[in-house]
Amino acid sequence: MAATMKKAAAEDVNVTFEDQQKINKFARNTSRITELKEEIEVKKKNLQEEIDALESRVESIQRVLADLKVQLYAKFGSNINLEADES
Repeated sequence: MAATMKKAAAEDVNVTFEDQQKINKFARNTSRITELKEEIEVKKKNLQEEIDALESRVESIQRVLADLKVQLYAKFGSNINLEADES
């Protein structure tokens, strides 16, 4: 019975032009939020891929430096300083 009363009450509601404009604006903004969230996710993925590529390059260079450090310290011992300045 309560559902029937709510349905009857809903059918009796008069929707003005201004009300319809607000409903349309709400729908447009809801769609826009969905689009923006999707765009954010895409950019997060692209940025993460770029970060991963840069980190891979850093790791590769660090391996080269470690190998060179071993070779140079083996030859020059304490006569060479290859430690990075952490400033």
